[in-house]
Amino acid sequence: MKISPSVQAIGIAIGLGLFIATGLFVTTAANKPRPVSAAATDAIPESVIAAADQLGKAFAAVAAHVKPAVVSVYSEKTVQLQSPEFQFPFGEDFFNQFFGEQFRLPKTPGHPKTFRMPQHGMGTGMLLDKQGHILTNYHVVEDVDEIKVQLSDKRTFEAKVIGADRKTDVAILEMKGTIPGDLPTVQLGDSDAMEDGNLVMAIGAPFGLTQTVTTGIISATGRSDVGISDYEDFLQTDAPINPGNSGGPLINMHGEVIGMNSAIETNVGQFSGVGFAIPVNMIKNMLPTLIKGGQISRGMLGVSIQDVSKELAEEFHLSDNKGAIVSQVMKDSPAEKAGLKVGDVIVRFNGRGVSDSSQLRNLVAATTPGSDARIVVMRNGKEQTFTVTIGKMSAEVVASAKPARKGENQFSKLGLNVQTLTPDLARQLGVKEDRGVLITGVEEGGLASASGLKPGDLIMEADHKPVANFEELQSILKKHKDQILLLIKRKSGSIFLVLRLK
Repeated sequence: MKISPSVQAIGIAIGLGLFIATGLFVTTAANKPRPVSAAATDAIPESVIAAADQLGKAFAAVAAHVKPAVVSVYSEKTVQLQSPEFQFPFGEDFFNQFFGEQFRLPKTPGHPKTFRMPQHGMGTGMLLDKQGHILTNYHVVEDVDEIKVQLSDKRTFEAKVIGADRKTDVAILEMKGTIPGDLPTVQLGDSDAMEDGNLVMAIGAPFGLTQTVTTGIISATGRSDVGISDYEDFLQTDAPINPGNSGGPLINMHGEVIGMNSAIETNVGQFSGVGFAIPVNMIKNMLPTLIKGGQISRGMLGVSIQDVSKELAEEFHLSDNKGAIVSQVMKDSPAEKAGLKVGDVIVRFNGRGVSDSSQLRNLVAATTPGSDARIVVMRNGKEQTFTVTIGKMSAEVVASAKPARKGENQFSKLGLNVQTLTPDLARQLGVKEDRGVLITGVEEGGLASASGLKPGDLIMEADHKPVANFEELQSILKKHKDQILLLIKRKSGSIFLVLRLK
């Protein structure tokens, strides 16, 4: 659905209207600091009234443009429950003693009854095309038995899931039956163009109240530490989002969808000022595949990566803490074939600057498997460029050490117990490595604990030097006074940690 020039013009006028209205009110308050009362307050200037009217009309026009393409998603699934066995409050013996043996209750099997009960859910979606394809969150329709969608004009249709990606919480529904020819559709915008402070509007069905409109601003972009889905690059907004808004559009003031409302940060079960939306540019790349019912293929480098902390930046002689440190390179992986090494700091990927490991993970995953990518790394203080043929992501199991019994060697000053990894110990723990120093105990509150070391960690390197046994580790430690960089093998792969020695 193309937006009319009038709506575009009104949308652009919003920012100017807010500026004029806010500026005039602030100036008036600053120049005339007196109590507000009917007698003392001057009449509101006509220019302010006009700006406020224009602002209100702009919001109304943008909402009216998008609302017809927003649908309510109703879901139902049947759950199996068990009824608890009935028991007298003080037991059957108390009942028999009170009324006598002649009134003894007959014994019952005592098995709880099983019954089935429907469970209902509600969310929001948006019409993508005239064929009746609807975009919504995966968690809105996950493991449900029946789905119905209600259009803005109250027409209701059954629907089914035809494509879904759990890792990004995205799903595509298809309306069943005869598809109306007059379906309105949303227009997808450019989420990369959004900046902090941009005006936005959220439309959805919070608490079941369909076609609800709320407004706010973009509070932040690139939120990747929320912990909701595997791949995160959220837009953060203060436009009120509540249960039922999931799957609804977050739109800019041109009436374009720039995100899909997905989650809120709250301790009370409702909006507390922080909401998150999946950026539409992340969704756009998946739509052709999901609409056809296909599976999303993600790119893979074959490395473990981590963020650059202030301490790590010092150890790697970096000018800032941007980039992603390679802490492990998988054997025969695209990264290994291209020449990447442990300790490389990836700072650019296909021309885009890398700020942290989450951003790099998203960039790699969005790259088509089999295509080439140019990767710029910092190695030993110098910039190097590599061309990597991106692989296809698959499930990989990385061997890791498990906690073991306390070793004989103890660094009491660091609050650390370690022992050399022997072949017998490696077999016992199921560890594939045949060298290294195993951490068997970490004292709570000690320097090792504060540095992030854990029992079961396997020390592979110290100060960029391989460590085969306890003696080698001890020798390297003696040469450092303040801190030392360690390469640790852990369950999820390998990471660099800075061990403070003071």
